[in-house]
Amino acid sequence: MSRTQTVPIAVRGRARSVHGRGRWGRWLVIASFLGPAIVFLGAFVAYPIVYTVVRSFYDKGGTAFVGWNNYVTMFTNDTTFTAIRNNLMWVLVAPVTVTIIGLILAVLVEKLGWKTAFRLIVFMPMAISMLAAGVIFRGMFQESPQLGVVNAAIVGAQSVFSDTASYPGAKPRPDQGLEVDGGIVFGTAAVTAGGAQNFPLTGIKQSEVPDQASDATPAPQAGDTQITGTVFLDVVRGGGGTDGALEPGKKGLPGVRVDAVAEDGSIRGYATTGAGGEYVIEGLTAGESYRVALPASNFSSGPQGVSWLSSTFINVVVIMSYIWIWAGFAMVMIASGLSAIDRSLQEAARTDGANEWQVFSRITAPLLSPVLVVVLVTLIINVLKIFDLVYVIPPGASKPAANVIAVEMWTVSFGGGANQGLGSALAILLLVLVLPSMIINVRRFKEERRR
Repeated sequence: MSRTQTVPIAVRGRARSVHGRGRWGRWLVIASFLGPAIVFLGAFVAYPIVYTVVRSFYDKGGTAFVGWNNYVTMFTNDTTFTAIRNNLMWVLVAPVTVTIIGLILAVLVEKLGWKTAFRLIVFMPMAISMLAAGVIFRGMFQESPQLGVVNAAIVGAQSVFSDTASYPGAKPRPDQGLEVDGGIVFGTAAVTAGGAQNFPLTGIKQSEVPDQASDATPAPQAGDTQITGTVFLDVVRGGGGTDGALEPGKKGLPGVRVDAVAEDGSIRGYATTGAGGEYVIEGLTAGESYRVALPASNFSSGPQGVSWLSSTFINVVVIMSYIWIWAGFAMVMIASGLSAIDRSLQEAARTDGANEWQVFSRITAPLLSPVLVVVLVTLIINVLKIFDLVYVIPPGASKPAANVIAVEMWTVSFGGGANQGLGSALAILLLVLVLPSMIINVRRFKEERRR
């Protein structure tokens, strides 16, 4: 009996000890996996946040406690107010625009046979760093048409659709009955309808004369209600010739506007010179005298580019660069959601007579709403922390107009301000602004997992 009584006792003790070792073993395994992550999060997330909160209540040197002074300064400083205002503009414009463009591209690309190649092209800017993208856009939007491709295209389009030309530096030949006043070249003597007025000009290089220009052509005989004449370069290549005379070798100046100005200063008619510089102003009153003039616009620098990098347009350029980069991300995310929806609902709607817009607005878009919310919230978090593009694209004079919280935080702390107390307060502000979007995103992920 004693043997039969002692055996169960030993088994129970062994089972109890095995169970205890198994429980502690599981905890040890869990700790071995979670321990490094906890240490990492504590060292690189929790500690910096706590230290930044504490540091925000001290002065710039970190020696004197100043309480809420840094936060008061943050909301009363003009540069910080501009940064907060720009961040608000970014949140309202950039994420919504990127999401809409991504949705449109994702839906339309479904109809293309080469959609994979198209998606690759649109997504390609994501492979470029934000720094490199900023350098690209700053070069594209340079004001000089010789440097910036955007302004080069604008100037080229203006030249194509404009029938006038510009000859900067042009001036009238002396002693030919012409004067200059405020950039306007005009004849000293009035011309009666039916008469003529030539404009011999100098100060223009032969290489600057348009290719379509031909030798100066004498204007036809004027009618009773016309004034005619020729605008030409009064220079013969290689020298020679008579001043003010229409001679072979002298080029006409095409595209020059010529006005007939009445005695009261009103413009009663105008014409544009042809390839040989000839012009005919029609519709004048017979017997009335006019002062024939070349407007100052003929002698301006011509079509010029837009100052895209000025304080007026700099935010537009920076946001455009962000849209160019992130539109591919939105398109790919929405396209993945589009491939997962039930296509039978769309086909049923089309069978019932719904057009494509109704199918998109009442079937496709509602089914994609979870993906759209995730994309939108992700972009909001991203634009609240935008730094690279805003730091690289604006030139020095435009940086204050394009300032955002992240750039202001860096500038105040490390970019010359040397005020890490105020910089810490700005970092906490940025954290507070980002947290709601992060919480929304986490909840969305949890809801998706439950489904």
